[in-house]
Amino acid sequence: MPATDLLSDIRIADMTTVIFGPYCTQTLADMGADVVKLEPKGGDDFRNVGKPANNKGMGPCHLTINRGKRSVVWDLKSDAGMAAIRKLIQQSDVFIHNIRPDAVKRLGLTFEEVKAIKPDIVYVHCLGFGSDGPYSGRPAYDDLIQALSGATSLLPRVDGNEAPRFLPTAFADKVSGLHAVHATLAALHHRDRTGEAVHVEVPMLECVTSFLFEEHFYEAAFDPPVGPHCYQRQVDPSRQPVRTQDGWIVIAPYVDHRWVTLFDVIGAPEELEDERISDYRGRFFNHAYMMSRVQAHFVNFTTEELLKMLSDADIPAANATDISEVQDDPHLKAVNFFQRREHPSEGGYWEVQPPVKFSGMAPRDIRPAPRVGEHTEEVLAELGLAREPVRK
Repeated sequence: MPATDLLSDIRIADMTTVIFGPYCTQTLADMGADVVKLEPKGGDDFRNVGKPANNKGMGPCHLTINRGKRSVVWDLKSDAGMAAIRKLIQQSDVFIHNIRPDAVKRLGLTFEEVKAIKPDIVYVHCLGFGSDGPYSGRPAYDDLIQALSGATSLLPRVDGNEAPRFLPTAFADKVSGLHAVHATLAALHHRDRTGEAVHVEVPMLECVTSFLFEEHFYEAAFDPPVGPHCYQRQVDPSRQPVRTQDGWIVIAPYVDHRWVTLFDVIGAPEELEDERISDYRGRFFNHAYMMSRVQAHFVNFTTEELLKMLSDADIPAANATDISEVQDDPHLKAVNFFQRREHPSEGGYWEVQPPVKFSGMAPRDIRPAPRVGEHTEEVLAELGLAREPVRK
């Protein structure tokens, strides 16, 4: 596993669940951080998403998002459990959780209380909504954030079906998780410079809205607006994969001379004699018609033929791969992106490698996703605690 030791001197006390926080802490674990994940007795609910191979609580989504971590089970309603989490915080650099503010107060783990335990702690709170707004304290899920951020309005702008729809991935959780990664690293840098504790809020709605509005504020970003929301190329109904004789292909000419070359490549230069697409302006404003003509010719070629022809002509293109076939992509195979591993209790499984590489860093193996409470006794021993508190 080509993980690194960049963060090998960092310990993280992790009380996050499901995707948002765990995606952050897995990324940090891939970079070498010692992530100690505190779970309830039954484990993080995300352990049960997808059918396990051997054991309950060891589902495929747990294996893909909790690798590299150690799992402990403590009862935070007991004195022993609270003593353990306080001792862990005392010996950690980061405390990260996604507990709602009212529950955090009941536990006695607010920023001020944690700072009293560890004066230079980086305290990362994964929230649905920023604490200054009227939504503060509300429960948040990927579906709700997609709805509130405007994400569910994007597909209707493309296909004309007015029904709002989700983008079919937990992108709100994962985008927010990546924001939590860079915020944690920035806070650690500040801590190292100043010795001060840092309180970090990572609110999902704000993270995802920022992510979407980078381009989709578009011409409404001006005051007064000079045009509509949404970067038009992204919501252009004609900007879609094109059918071939035996599949689908995506093309990205995007520079006008490449459109001209494209029609030469497919043996149809006469198409550009049509006044609607005979010059740059026409091709820009009549993109839908131009794509309909491309489609009319592409069905006469196989995907393989088109990829070769377009590559030779320096026109960017790619096969529209079904997600079930991505593992066979020759590039991903060459970089060993999908690696088969053996889990001590679950047997063989496939794992994606960390996508970012650091030059000059020796790769290291990373521990597989843990069983519930697998490292409870190990971590207690490191903390100098003998009893095993169990979290209900």
